[in-house]
This record gives sequence, C-alpha cells and structure tokens, in this order.
Amino acid sequence: MNPALGKFMLARTPKSILDPAPTMNTAIPLNTGASIPALGLGTWQSAPGEVKAAVIHAIEAGYRHIDCAFCYQNEDEVGEALQDVIKRGIVKRSDLFITSKLWCTFHTRAEEGLQTSLDLLKTDYVDLFLLHWPVPMNPKGNHPLFPKHDDGSRDLDNSLTHIQAWRNLETLIKTHPEKVKAIGVANYSVRYLEKLLAQAEIVPAVNQIENHPLLPQQEVVDFCKAKGIHITAYSPLGSTGSPLFKDPKVNEVASKHGVGPGVVLLSYHLARNSSVVPKSVTPSRIDENRKLISLDADDLSTLDSISKNGVTRFIYPPFGINLGFPDKTEGVDISG
Repeated sequence: MNPALGKFMLARTPKSILDPAPTMNTAIPLNTGASIPALGLGTWQSAPGEVKAAVIHAIEAGYRHIDCAFCYQNEDEVGEALQDVIKRGIVKRSDLFITSKLWCTFHTRAEEGLQTSLDLLKTDYVDLFLLHWPVPMNPKGNHPLFPKHDDGSRDLDNSLTHIQAWRNLETLIKTHPEKVKAIGVANYSVRYLEKLLAQAEIVPAVNQIENHPLLPQQEVVDFCKAKGIHITAYSPLGSTGSPLFKDPKVNEVASKHGVGPGVVLLSYHLARNSSVVPKSVTPSRIDENRKLISLDADDLSTLDSISKNGVTRFIYPPFGINLGFPDKTEGVDISG
C-alpha cells in the first residue's frame, strides 16, 4: 500500500467541508498528504484565442485550480496565461494547483508526454498527472491523437495494458518527483479500478470522471471513497449547452436557495466531498461559478431523484472498448 494512503486513512476524519459553507478554494485532502482546491477551471473545448483570457480572468478572480490536458490542444495558451499572472505578481506558481493528463497515444512514452505538457504549460511541474483514459492507442498511427484503421475504428495499441501504462506513471513519479507531485486516473470504472489496484504499487490520488445528477456514478464514488481515491467531477453541468440548467428539480433547489442552477450543480459535488472543474470562457459565468453553497439532505435527495428513471452519459469516445460502466456495455473488455 502507498504509505501516504495509509497515513491518510488512519488520520482523524476532517471536519465536514460543509461546515462552514464551502468556498471555491476549500482544500480537500488527497492521499498524498497534499490537498486539491474544491473548484477548478476546466479548459476542455475552450477554443483557441479564448482560453488564455479565461485562465487569466479566473486566476484574477481567485481560482487556484486549473484543469488541463495535452489532448485539449490548448495547453500553450494556458501556459501563456500562467506566465502572465505569475509575472504580474497575481500569484506564485506554488499558489496554483495544475492538472494535466497523459493522452492515450503516449502510454508507452509517459516521460515524453509529461515533458510535452510541461513545455506547453511553461511550468517546471504539475501538481497532478492523470492517465486520461484506460485505452492505449497506437503511438505510430495515422494521427497523433486519434489514430484510426481504414474502417474508421480506433487504432489501439495492443502491446501494453492500461495497468502497464499506470506503471509507467508510477516510474515517472519515482524518477521525477520534481516534475509531478501526484498521479491519478480519469474515466475509470469500478471494474477497471479493481484490476488496477490489484497490481498497482501506488494508489491513484484522483479519479476524474463525468459526474452530475444525471450521471451520479454512485458505485464509482463509493468505491473510490473506500480506497482513499479522490473524485474530481468534469462536465458537471451536463456538457455542451448545459442541459441540466433546464431540469425542474435542479431549478427547484436553486429557487429554494435563491441562486442559479449552475451554483446548485457545482455545490452538489462539494456535498459529495468531490472537487469539480466546470469549463467556461465567459467572465460572468466564471465569476458566477464561485458562489458555492451548502446543500442539505433534502436538497441532495431531490437531486438524486433526477437519475432514477435512467442515467445520461454525455462523454464517451468511440474507442470500441467496454470501459466497465453499467450504462455502457458494448465493446471489448480490456480491463486486464
């Protein structure tokens, strides 16, 4: 077992993050002994020419957690933003929590993948480096991000498993602790986590998953909690177009507290002791997202009822792989 995890699990349970009311930078402990700010700025689907200004505005507005990935193809602009705010003295690098992710075509080249993101982000280290999906893809295929066969199917790399890719991250944090402070996974189901933990030396610090009242993924949340793995929620508003803003039950809770539906949807995750990384490039929305509130048991019961007639998963790339989620059973099982 990871010694840091053992220490964390034996520690006295911290006071609930809901007492007092949570803030955007409420520190949630990780199994490494570090902590992650409750609210971050997501950068997925932030268009070129927009993300730099969004990151600058977010940090000036108090955000200290920025979620990035090589696959998003905008880490260069994020890096320019980080240089700007650090140079102007708005923050020091040590004030920030920066996450990046190892893309599927880099599973055999973890060190190269990390250094590529560090160079783009113009930083000496990341606070968290995640295995983006448990799906190794051909590093020598016909596209650097999404290699495909002639029939259009994804060109997978069968020379290694996601478990071996995780071992490459374990090696990375041992050999370059100055460049990466913690490692974790993303988009892992219980099945894949069980297979990973059976052979892992280091327990992932984080599992970043799509998470919202239409996809509570309670089985993953409960499993990770039991293993000391922190959950970070992405697409908390229901992905493109924020479809959950229109949900009657979300709006019922919002009316009760006199806030907008976005505040409720973000506060939902803090009530579950998860961090959350909503994406936005709109200054007013970035500011609005900071207004977190405490939700009570009745609020959570109302939100939990949203998925009782079925869940909706908005993000599921066509890998052709069964990733072990109960709502998605098609594809080949490569859990190991």
